[in-house]
Amino acid sequence: MRLLTAAVTTVALTLGAQIASAAPIEIKFSHVVAENTPKGKMALKFKELVEERMGDEVSVSVFPNSQLFGDDKVLEAMLLGDVQMAAPSLSKFQKYTPSLQVFDLPFLFNDMAAVDRFQQGETGQELLNSLNKRGLVGLGYLHNGMKQMSANQPLRVPADADGKKFRIMTSDVLQAQFEAVGGVPLKKPFSEVFTLLQTKAIDGAENPWSNIYSKKFHEVQPYITETNHGLLDYMVVTSAEFWNGLDDDLRVEVKKALDEAIAYGNQISQEQDAADRQAIIDSGRSEVIEITPEERQQWVDAMKPVWKQFEDEIGSDLIDAALKSNEG
Repeated sequence: MRLLTAAVTTVALTLGAQIASAAPIEIKFSHVVAENTPKGKMALKFKELVEERMGDEVSVSVFPNSQLFGDDKVLEAMLLGDVQMAAPSLSKFQKYTPSLQVFDLPFLFNDMAAVDRFQQGETGQELLNSLNKRGLVGLGYLHNGMKQMSANQPLRVPADADGKKFRIMTSDVLQAQFEAVGGVPLKKPFSEVFTLLQTKAIDGAENPWSNIYSKKFHEVQPYITETNHGLLDYMVVTSAEFWNGLDDDLRVEVKKALDEAIAYGNQISQEQDAADRQAIIDSGRSEVIEITPEERQQWVDAMKPVWKQFEDEIGSDLIDAALKSNEG
C-alpha cells in the first residue's frame, strides 16, 4: 500500500510540475495614462501581438490609469518582481541615471523629428543601456510629444508665470525650469493632476496635447499656451532579472512584438498630436494661445541657463549630441 501511495504521489507531482511548466509567463504592463493615448494604445497592441504569436507561452495584462502602480513606484515594484514591464516618462529615471535628464532640458529639441534622430542614433541607443547597472533594461523609446503650458490665466511671456504653482514630474531639471521663470514647481503624481487643477490647488501644468485632451485638463484650464518648450517621451523598461530569465528564442519574439508595438504607438502619437490639439480648440473649453516668435524667445532666454546648471550631471557631450540632432 505504501508503495502504491508513493507511486501515486510521484505521478501527481510529475503531472503538477508539467501543468505548472505549461502555464504562460505573465507580463504585467503598468502605466499611468488612459487607454486612448499613444502609450495606452501601444500597450494594447503589444498585448495583442504577443498573445497572437505566443499565447501558449506568454500572456500580457495591461493596467492603465495607475491601476497597479504610479510612475513614482513602478520601477521599485519592477525590481521586486511585482510588475514586468512599464513605460515611465524619461523624467522618472533621474535617480537611476543622471544622463537621462538630457530629455528634460527646455528648448533643447526643435521638434519630434530631431528627438527621433537623437533617440535612434548611437548616443540615444547607448542611453537605453544606462540603466543596466541598476538592474533595469531599456527596451525602446515611445513618443508622446512636445509639451505645452496650461494655466488659469494667459501665459504669453515668462513674467506671466511668476508666482504661479505648476505641477511637474519628479525631476530636478523641470523644477529648475519653472524656478527660472519665477514659478513654483510642485512634484505631484499624474493621477492627481485633474483634481489639483479643478480645485485650483495649482495654477497650471505642462503636458503634450494627448495628455491634456485624454485627461480632460482643458476642461479645467481656460488657457493653453503652445510653447513646445520640452519633451514628454517614455522609455519602455523591464527588469534584468525577468528579461534575462526568458529563453533566448522567446526573448527575441517578445522584443520583436514590442518593437512593432512601439512603432505603432509612435505613429499614433504623431497623428493624435494634431487631432487632439484641434479637438481642444473645437471644444471651446480652453483657449489655445499661439505666441509670437519674439515672445517665445523670451521663454528660451529665461530657461536656457538650466542647461548650464545641469551640464556637469548630464555631460556636455550628451547635450551637444542632442543639439546636433536638430541639424537633420
